[in-house]
Amino acid sequence: MPDFNDSISNTQIAELRKRGEEKLMQSLAPQYGYDYIDLHGYTLNPEALTNISEADARAAHMVAFELNRKVISVATNAPNQPATNRVVQGLQNKGYTVALYLCSNASLEHAFARYADHKSATASKRGVLDINPEDIFRTAKNITTVQDVATGFDTIGSINSPRRISETLELIFAGALALKASDIHIEPEVQAVRLRYRLDGVLLDIFNLEQMLYGRIISRLKLLAGMTLNQRKEAQDGRFQFNFGEREIEVRASIIPGSSGESMVMRLLDPGVASFSMDKLQLNPLLLKVMQEQLKRPNGLIITTGPTGSGKTTALYAFLRAVHDSEKKIITIENPVEYKLDGIVQTQVGPDYSFSSGLRAILRQDPDIIMIGEIRDREVAETAIHAAQTGHLVFSTLHTNSAVGGFPRLIDLGVDSRIIGSSVNIMLGQRLARVLCKECKSTYEASERETALVTNIASGYPEHVDIPSPLVLYKSVGCPACGGTGYKGRCSIFEAVVIDNEVEEAVIRDPREHIILAAAEKQNIPTMAEDGIVKVLEGITSLDELERVVDLSNTRSNTPTPPTEPEGEVIDDFASHIV
Repeated sequence: MPDFNDSISNTQIAELRKRGEEKLMQSLAPQYGYDYIDLHGYTLNPEALTNISEADARAAHMVAFELNRKVISVATNAPNQPATNRVVQGLQNKGYTVALYLCSNASLEHAFARYADHKSATASKRGVLDINPEDIFRTAKNITTVQDVATGFDTIGSINSPRRISETLELIFAGALALKASDIHIEPEVQAVRLRYRLDGVLLDIFNLEQMLYGRIISRLKLLAGMTLNQRKEAQDGRFQFNFGEREIEVRASIIPGSSGESMVMRLLDPGVASFSMDKLQLNPLLLKVMQEQLKRPNGLIITTGPTGSGKTTALYAFLRAVHDSEKKIITIENPVEYKLDGIVQTQVGPDYSFSSGLRAILRQDPDIIMIGEIRDREVAETAIHAAQTGHLVFSTLHTNSAVGGFPRLIDLGVDSRIIGSSVNIMLGQRLARVLCKECKSTYEASERETALVTNIASGYPEHVDIPSPLVLYKSVGCPACGGTGYKGRCSIFEAVVIDNEVEEAVIRDPREHIILAAAEKQNIPTMAEDGIVKVLEGITSLDELERVVDLSNTRSNTPTPPTEPEGEVIDDFASHIV
């Protein structure tokens, strides 16, 4: 019987060998002209995987893990073997462009296990991977309102068709894409399964699916997303793609266990909806001029702040597009890569590639511009600031309520307040507000409270704003064009603080938000409340919608004036109390 200590030793040796192999392949990849990939924790695309049979994959020591239009990504540890070349040639004969990556043997074994998942799944449910993109596209053409989707489900329910599950799934996706939903929610309850779409940032009930269909629908979606079918007590993530006309839709799926069954949310990433250009961000003229100046700077940190779903990543992509040219190398590290941008190296975090380790690796790739998906801990924050101080232009995001709130957040993460001024260029805050439907919005005379609120906020706008008397505003009504919501689309609402000498001094001495806001007042950049009020006066959005997404009580006119320093008296230095 082996000694217990020997078992521990053997386990440690195996782990060291595995790490050594990964490091070896990572160092050999650039020498042989290939990119390195670690497939552990990577969700393989089932459509890519099945392009190579398991027998051919094992014989050639390779596996297909991603498919993007006609580009298929393949990982191998034997790129020059005859069997490998034969498989590559076969893929090229099918019309694919093959992107070859170098990986370890452990990565291959991890990927080969997916064939077993695929075989057991398709054996139990024949044709389970079949959803027809052409049917989705055709169905979507006939959908203009939420009611059209509900009517479609009623029709499917009255027909006893062997394709009932497939037709249900196709209608779910067709309805979401036709209505431009960003997310699909499938939420099981005791009596039924609730289907909801997130439209313009707000969840709407669409239909209650039959409980008897729920299990088969979830199983099929799990297969599509590359999840494990028989795992029902743990959270899982996956993804898949399908063509929608000329566009390729990517679906990010997340599933969690619940008391009535597994709840699934699918994020739809539609390049036809995304707009990554500065003019589509709807920056007010004052802030647009500031941002154009900031994007010309060769180094420093540009941070966008706001809660989840406020458009931070979209703004960063637009900034990347604005600064991108053939003379610059741009590398991103994201979680996950939501949209692919041409000419930019995009990487994704995983179990062995975190924000902190990935960022350190990116700095060795000689980049000019770096985008970090999110600053979430001290290590990432310090590395980002180090990059900004050593000749790199860095873009990133923070989860805070406002632009000025980003400064105490960085300090809370452990960043020295004295180096913020020399590394951060500008801090932006943003929200997304729904746009009033042009077909049905109507005017009304503002109440006394609304008139006072609008006048008060508009008085702080850096330029003169005309307030008509009586004040006439716009409100939502609802019509078939907007699905009865009164809104169609969303607009961005921004604010920003440029780090100049006054702001830097305020951050060091007393980084409370109203102190920094007072120090930045001379910059003449509108706050979110002021930017939003102008959009309300222009009829772009309603006052109710603005109050839903922006705190209108915290305005410039309501901000307390920082105490002045009496002669001969020294104000306590706030920074000296920071541990």
